Amino acid sequence: MDEEKRITVRLPLELHERLATLAKRDRRSVNGEIVHLLEVALASHSVDTESP
Repeated sequence: MDEEKRITVRLPLELHERLATLAKRDRRSVNGEIVHLLEVALASHSVDTESP
């Protein structure tokens, strides 16, 4: 099993509701949907090793 890091994130209610709707549509938990969306977003960005 992959290592995991637990974090707490405060979300505006409207954003949480949007995530919950997407998660239900995609048959994922809200946490799973957040992880999926972050993976997709980060895959399309190159890492900038020059920035502090």
